[in-house]
Amino acid sequence: MLNATNLTLHYGGSQILHGIDIAARPGAVTCVMGNNGVGKTSLMNLLAGRHPRSGGTISVDGTELGRISAQQMARLGVGYVPQGRAIFPMLTVRENMETGFACLPRAERAIPDEIFDSFPVLAEMAHRRGGDLSGGQQQQLAIARALITRPRVLLLDEPTEGIQPNIIAQIGRVIAALRDRGDMAIVLVEQFFDFAWDLGDEFLVLERGRAVMQGPKQQLRREALHARLAGHAEAA
Repeated sequence: MLNATNLTLHYGGSQILHGIDIAARPGAVTCVMGNNGVGKTSLMNLLAGRHPRSGGTISVDGTELGRISAQQMARLGVGYVPQGRAIFPMLTVRENMETGFACLPRAERAIPDEIFDSFPVLAEMAHRRGGDLSGGQQQQLAIARALITRPRVLLLDEPTEGIQPNIIAQIGRVIAALRDRGDMAIVLVEQFFDFAWDLGDEFLVLERGRAVMQGPKQQLRREALHARLAGHAEAA
């Protein structure tokens, strides 16, 4: 559904990404892993249309895309939950979710019942301001807002960061359910190894903007993947 080939990215005179290939297919979770500062969020910003790439190609459903904005990517069915959540603190929970209506036809501008089935706390707090929610509740809100756009590709950047264990487990169940529906491709940036390993179908490990380990789960050994990540952390 989403394919990117030989992606490069520069910020000024610094090259951040070096020839990255990544594919996201329906019914699968592609995990992007690596330590801080290796280019994971930069890659997600490229895929979401938030930053122009220096080189390489991105295609959705086989159609190659030129330079395209984040709003255009959302209209093509790419939903993004950024690191740090980026909710609107002064808007209510419901108003935050309704910001996802912008890329939908008027007839589809409603909050589906399954959003509240997945995240019941959002129904209870619909009229509370987003800034009054806990970190875990804000993360649920950020994911719900992305799901309201009816994405076919969902990009999740560090959804477990700073979240209490019970909410991490709930978010994991939601991601698994979305994957198992079979009609959504998910790209997950994650540093919590067990969470990523349990959910992941494909893995991409970045070091200094380069892919150093990549492949389907069945072709990778858990111990080798963990050792690669742990070894790089120790070296850093």
